[in-house]
Amino acid sequence: MNRRGAKPVMRNLVAVVRSEWFWLVGIATCGIFYLAGDAIFATLANPISLGVVFLWLFAVMLASAVSVVRHADRLAERLGEPYGTLILTLSVTFIEVMSISAVMLHGANNPTLVRDTLLAVVMIILNGMVGLSLLVGAWRHREQAYNLQGANAYLSAIVPLAGLSLILPTFTTTTEGPTLSGPQQVFVVFVTIGLYVVFLAMQTGRHRGYFTLGGEDNGHEAALAERPSIPWHAIMLVAYMAPVVFLAEQLAHPIDYLIETLRAPTAIGGVIMAVLVATPEAISAVRAAAANHLQRSVNIFLGSVLSTIGLTVPSMILVSHLTGRPILLGVEGPDLVLLIMTLAVSVITFASGRTNIIQGAVHLILFAAFLLRIFQG
Repeated sequence: MNRRGAKPVMRNLVAVVRSEWFWLVGIATCGIFYLAGDAIFATLANPISLGVVFLWLFAVMLASAVSVVRHADRLAERLGEPYGTLILTLSVTFIEVMSISAVMLHGANNPTLVRDTLLAVVMIILNGMVGLSLLVGAWRHREQAYNLQGANAYLSAIVPLAGLSLILPTFTTTTEGPTLSGPQQVFVVFVTIGLYVVFLAMQTGRHRGYFTLGGEDNGHEAALAERPSIPWHAIMLVAYMAPVVFLAEQLAHPIDYLIETLRAPTAIGGVIMAVLVATPEAISAVRAAAANHLQRSVNIFLGSVLSTIGLTVPSMILVSHLTGRPILLGVEGPDLVLLIMTLAVSVITFASGRTNIIQGAVHLILFAAFLLRIFQG
């Protein structure tokens, strides 16, 4: 290769390193904890060491997850809706399943972890993410429009799946506690997966138009001229997911220490997992709303809740059976009230095809109530 040909290659290589340097940080962190993890975790009794290890692992995992979303967003721009958002939600759901499994299988059994994580994800997305997106969007654009048929389709699947997975187990009597019997679990697994598959067939098939909004510029045309290509973004999406999967098991050590040794609220573990998986999508959703692309934002947060319930619940039930670690699914007490209120308010919010600032404020109030519930009982 002559010098003229070498210069563009070097420029492209430098550009790649500048944009993807954090992948090297993630790989280096994986290497450090693979080689010296036992020695590092032996220092968790020191509060400073506990804080440093937790923040280090959490920050690397969160930044890697944000990079996953970044490449999923590029794919979304190039592929258009709803395929791009589908890639995003499935990627984050995979991270969620692997993270919960790693923490659940480490240390003493925490049967409420799955339930706490699912509830936290629903609350963070349907209240925190929705509230912030609607508030920011309405503040900048007064009112914003979305496809009412698409939102109704999402909620028509989310409400029954949430009811079957998180509410029904609280009231069943075949088994003790907020659990499901074997046949009931089989039913929930088949129903959640089946309904999600039917929804995907509708979303990507004959009713694809429900999830787009005429006149809303998603940047698709500009993305077609963008480089690198679709395969590059797909490769980097998978590359960033690899450190997250490995480090999830390492993060289980400080989380278990917080709950089992320092007696932190057991729900903290679920909230940490939920923040990890929901934050990257929240950033994407709020950005879309601020840019007056509310349809994209709606697809992100409602699609995320649907995939969380439709895929995470059956996955965790399967993991529970394979590992012999029971899980509690039913939401009880004040959390049950907050969940029902959240579902009801969400149905009201997405009932007109347009949003305004008061709707965002109401969802944020419910999110604040959820956070207060964790620490004040």
